[in-house]
Amino acid sequence: MLTPAATTHNSARLSSLHPGSSPSSASSRTEGDAGSIPFSKADFDRVCKHIYQRAGIHLHAGKQSMVYNRLVRRLRTCGIGSFSDYLAQLDHASSSEWEHFTNALTTNLTSFFREPHHFPVLGEHLKKLAAGRPLHIWCTAASTGEEPYTIAISAMEALGRDAASVRIIASDIDTTVLRTAEAGEYPEQAIDSLSPDLMRKYFLRGAGGRAGFVKVRPEVRQLVSFRQVNLLAPTWPKFEPFDALFCRNVMIYFDKPTQARILERFAPLMRTGALLFTGHSEHIPPGGGLFSLRGKTVYERIVK
Repeated sequence: MLTPAATTHNSARLSSLHPGSSPSSASSRTEGDAGSIPFSKADFDRVCKHIYQRAGIHLHAGKQSMVYNRLVRRLRTCGIGSFSDYLAQLDHASSSEWEHFTNALTTNLTSFFREPHHFPVLGEHLKKLAAGRPLHIWCTAASTGEEPYTIAISAMEALGRDAASVRIIASDIDTTVLRTAEAGEYPEQAIDSLSPDLMRKYFLRGAGGRAGFVKVRPEVRQLVSFRQVNLLAPTWPKFEPFDALFCRNVMIYFDKPTQARILERFAPLMRTGALLFTGHSEHIPPGGGLFSLRGKTVYERIVK
């Protein structure tokens, strides 16, 4: 049973990459504990090579402990006794294990209205554009769905009934989090920071067996389409030109050349004047001729 959500609770449930210890401490812990599966530096180096080639993610040496803790669960699930045997499965590009490997190593730190200064900017941008045509937005790191649903709520707040013209593509490389996102159901704590008015308008509160959870209302969910997209893939799905693009807290996991290539691929997909939203620690250097700074971590697509 679902009822309008209008109560507040505490902190949102988050998942993140935690800093690992040094390679030497990771080695002593993972190779020395009873019942553990040895994880050598050579194994770690192979993992780094695979995840960089597959997803563009750069892992430094301090992440060896984190990598072990995430992957060892998968080895035990598969009944594999060594990282060497496990990684050998990834030597085949078509291996079904690639999806599980990538899901284990990607980061999913997110919440509703994270970095809130972006959403009034988006709302004003959409108001100026609303002219009887569909408005297209790409959220490139949808994770468990809080960000694309926040974008949808912001569009509905800004445009009212005209928000029906908004089309949000929400993508992620991690298929596990996309399943959570599509369901649109979260612990009540996840909407703790929202006003009672936003809770009531855009969420339903579970009852009975679903007590303690909230579900995004259907009218919000219908604005969002989820799909898997690897930003490092040689081709992307065919998209309509975007009026706004969110790529927040993604670039920090890529090296500089990879960041530049992705920005070069984003630009042709965006209308002139479209807005690109980045994370708080991500900045596009000036002079590239593709984007100009519009506000705090907000960039405008330009054509020179």
